[in-house]
Amino acid sequence: MLRKVSVAPMMDCTDRHDRFFLRLISKHVMLYSEMIVSEAIKRGDKKKLLNFNVKEKPLALQIGGSSPKILGEAAKIGEDFGYDEINLNLGCPSKKVQKNKFGACLMQEPDLVAECVNQMKNSCNIPISIKTRIGFDNQESYSYLNSFVKKIKDAGCNIFIIHARKAILKNLSPKQNLKVPPLNYEFVYQLKKDFFENEVILNGGVTTTEQLKNHLKKVDGVMIGRAIYHSPYLLSEIEKEIFNNSNVPTRLEIIQELVKYLKHELTKGVRINQIMRHTVGLFHGQQGSNYWKRYLSENMCIRNADLKKVNHIMDHLKKNNIATNLGI
Repeated sequence: MLRKVSVAPMMDCTDRHDRFFLRLISKHVMLYSEMIVSEAIKRGDKKKLLNFNVKEKPLALQIGGSSPKILGEAAKIGEDFGYDEINLNLGCPSKKVQKNKFGACLMQEPDLVAECVNQMKNSCNIPISIKTRIGFDNQESYSYLNSFVKKIKDAGCNIFIIHARKAILKNLSPKQNLKVPPLNYEFVYQLKKDFFENEVILNGGVTTTEQLKNHLKKVDGVMIGRAIYHSPYLLSEIEKEIFNNSNVPTRLEIIQELVKYLKHELTKGVRINQIMRHTVGLFHGQQGSNYWKRYLSENMCIRNADLKKVNHIMDHLKKNNIATNLGI
């Protein structure tokens, strides 16, 4: 499975409801779960943590941890639940993650990472991937990155998702770590040249299909995060221009299908706001998008959202000519 375009795992964003919503727009992109701690997978409520709608596939499970044994067990559990890939988080720089010894701080311990990957690889039959940075703190040399990737490759990993920024482990928040360290795409391009037989996927700073196309000339795939979450209908453009799929649903059709999903999920105790909060950016850049955002914030992104508002959502759009203005 060639992961030409994928949506990045994002904490508090890419939960199962968001992934179902994104899959309504795109049939081809690879989706990733939020990071789930391997210890929680082993000891917690597995169904609550790992269940997903089969329509979300292809779908990867991202896990965090540093115990080879527990990561191996978590990978096997993920495989048994039906995920298509297991991804090890080596890029998150948050202090909480560092305290528990996983995420970007593990770039400092390549031997431990290799042991973790090897255990995961030997525990299941689906692909194992890593998502990492190009460096950390003052360690930003290509030779170190090359050595790090080679060690992980030798441990059994063939899919490398590279966020083209280093991680600053001290004094910067996770949000700042997404912007402050400069992007260095050349490191990722060079990795593909040096590891040409493996899958190298670039992540970081991609916001347009034109940028995506340019990167795809030099790497196997591109992973996009915040740009998709804030403007999810960008996926329709990607479907058309990257996957040559002209049969992309309109925003109206997406809302109609999501409402069906929402009503079904309500019978299982899910709250309206847990689903609809992911749709705030659906009309990003379109005339009338402010009406959509305001309607959601006042009626559906609140804890006690009323089902009656959902039943009449399309009436509100049409009554205010938003459907016409938004091209749906």
